[in-house]
Amino acid sequence: MKLNKLLGITDIIGQHPCFNDEAHDSVGRIHLPVAPHCNIQCNYCEHRMCTGIQHPGWATKLLSVVEAVDLIQSVVNERQAYDFVVGIAGPGDALANEQTFQTLALIHRRYPQITGCFCTNGLLLEDKITEITYAGVRALTVTVNAADSTVGQDIYSWVKYRGTIYRGEEAAALLITKQFNGISKALHAGLHVKVNTVLIPGVNDQHMIRLATRLKEAGIGLMNIMPLIPSGKMKNQKAPTCDELREARLSCEGIIPQFYRCEQCRADVIYLP
Repeated sequence: MKLNKLLGITDIIGQHPCFNDEAHDSVGRIHLPVAPHCNIQCNYCEHRMCTGIQHPGWATKLLSVVEAVDLIQSVVNERQAYDFVVGIAGPGDALANEQTFQTLALIHRRYPQITGCFCTNGLLLEDKITEITYAGVRALTVTVNAADSTVGQDIYSWVKYRGTIYRGEEAAALLITKQFNGISKALHAGLHVKVNTVLIPGVNDQHMIRLATRLKEAGIGLMNIMPLIPSGKMKNQKAPTCDELREARLSCEGIIPQFYRCEQCRADVIYLP
């Protein structure tokens, strides 16, 4: 059976390049940079408009909803196939921007064969489940860097929720609570959920087993531990070595399966094998 037909059946995760190692090189992915705003400030994060450099949250330019849908239409017309997934991963947080829902809903109505997905910090996941399912989203990734606010307070500068800005441990506690509530609600709604975790030496590296255990208890079936790319307030922070990254993944693998093929893609990546 051809790949574009496989993408139309229920085995979504088996044919998703960010969930399945075997699909990583054979299934395309297009990230649409339609989500400019973010509702938290991670200490390792900065948003840039630039070209050429592989970095999460970076894009050459923002796209409007119309431009994003037109891009997908042009790819489908050219390839005469649906052998790729469409994701929204920034430059800000997907769920903090109405353009995310508008874009994915339009693409889903026009091309239901294409899997729509997004990456989020999870702050609004619990609140936006209805909009997410209406947009036809079937898979999503939540970035969870800590299961304890005493760890999280060193990762996040602030969290903005319902018009109020929280800082310090209070911000981390709110975010973590909303992340796990959202994960539970998304799984209950039948969505496929993966968790990304940024490994930060000296901050959360000794916290990985605790985090993996809590994620497993929450029902998560796949974890992706990514190395810190020093930037933002953590521009002078040491990135993990290959051995440190390998050790973290191996220590968690006995608790929850690990994804190894992540390339920490840009917010506007287009990969079509």
